Amino acid sequence: MNKKPRFIMCICTGQCPGFKSLDLWELINTVRQEMDVEYAIVHPQLCVDDGDRFIKDYIRNDGKYIIGACAPVMQRKMMKDAFTEAGGDFEKQVVPLDLRNLTTEQALAKVREALEIIK
Repeated sequence: MNKKPRFIMCICTGQCPGFKSLDLWELINTVRQEMDVEYAIVHPQLCVDDGDRFIKDYIRNDGKYIIGACAPVMQRKMMKDAFTEAGGDFEKQVVPLDLRNLTTEQALAKVREALEIIK
């Protein structure tokens, strides 16, 4: 069975000034209601210990993930080991998106582009 991609939004504690132009709830609700995803969820900070625990508990090696957060190079650096420990492969399963300093509409456009890449 070919599963739909999953969308995870890491909001960097909600205090990062890079997300001040982004309406988190408009973004997450638009993605989950209007885009072809399995689901869309929010995590406050994937790059810390509880984020690692979340990834290890949550990630499986049977699907694709779009992660909206900070720079893709930082996502790779901070989340790759947790994906590996969970039995997944960050490089093969994740499309990391930098959604900082974007408006909600710009962020939605990047998510749509990522969905096209995954298809």
